[in-house]
Amino acid sequence: MKRRDPKSIAEIIDGAVNEAGLSDEMAAQKACYLWPEIMGPGVNRYTYRRYVDHGVLHVYLTSAVLKNELSFHKSKIISLLNQSVGVDVITSLVFH
Repeated sequence: MKRRDPKSIAEIIDGAVNEAGLSDEMAAQKACYLWPEIMGPGVNRYTYRRYVDHGVLHVYLTSAVLKNELSFHKSKIISLLNQSVGVDVITSLVFH
């Protein structure tokens, strides 16, 4: 079978990711990757580790004061992360 419509590399990769059922996992990793951009350099300076596990973003901070302050804004942070990705993949946020 000969294909006549050319596809870009992005379309091919997106198709393979969707076919493998990894689109939510990729979106969650993208949200984790966008943490410094969304939170800014001031907060990112105190962040030393972050990862996503089953929709929960775990963020390790070196400042107890910042950890306490960010805990009051969890729902807004989750909303900003999900908006930046375009999908609701982050369901909870845990600060360590």
